[in-house]
Amino acid sequence: MGKASRKKKDTAAPRAPRPAAYNARPFRDLPGESQWVAMAELLPAATVTVPLKAGAVEGGAREVTIVTVLPMAWPALHRADGTLLVATQGGGQSGDKSRDLASAILAAAAAEPGTPLPQVPMATDATPALQDLLDLTSAPEVMVHEGFDFWVEGQELDAAGQESLARANDSVLPTAKVDGADAAYWCLIGDRPHVRAVLAEDEDEATNALARLWAAGTAALGDGTRLLGAFRAAGLLIPVWELADGTDADGVAAPLAEWKARYAAALTDAPLTPEERRAKAGILNRQVTLR
Repeated sequence: MGKASRKKKDTAAPRAPRPAAYNARPFRDLPGESQWVAMAELLPAATVTVPLKAGAVEGGAREVTIVTVLPMAWPALHRADGTLLVATQGGGQSGDKSRDLASAILAAAAAEPGTPLPQVPMATDATPALQDLLDLTSAPEVMVHEGFDFWVEGQELDAAGQESLARANDSVLPTAKVDGADAAYWCLIGDRPHVRAVLAEDEDEATNALARLWAAGTAALGDGTRLLGAFRAAGLLIPVWELADGTDADGVAAPLAEWKARYAAALTDAPLTPEERRAKAGILNRQVTLR
């Protein structure tokens, strides 16, 4: 190799770090995995405040508030009062949603108070996972909101800000948690009520159980309801049912609890029957993957 070639090689710009590798189940081993998937993929306006491990972030912050969305699709915000806000539905798009959120937490903690972060460093395989930063021993309590007023808690808005917030609130799909279920949410799409439940088992195991229920004619939540299909998100399955007109979140709690008991009984290792395999094929045709 000549001197010119060696010099060119020596002065070449370093390669950008590669994004974190794909993780099919990024929230595995976090208490409340189903709730984390709901925050990342399902809920329009929700928050959860969780503790950080001692010394996990710069500045000594003790907790972080995870939200679904922030203004202008910011991935993170360090409020003037020191509160750290990090959005599940914005920011980095590596292959690992857990590391994306961890990168946003670290960036927010390092920023000066009163700083919004329009972007954060891309997560790599060297970035800690969310599991490395949070100090959780039980599933967190997710708060579902009617709108995005949590963006501006304790702050005065001018007329333009109030108008922007009102527009954002008008776009929110009416949503409510179903009592007694870990991660099931009633929502109103148009004038039709629906319920979406994030199942805790691996998506393939859950799909087989759902196929058994479909083949047995017990996949619905009762009279006037029907199973429309399911989402696959972060390694978990999210069945979606259309409900009878006028059904609210309270009205679906008991039927969903009965369904969960049937579902639990269908979680077996037994091979699918021919009828169940046909049911599974139908379910797979009705699945939408959220990645």
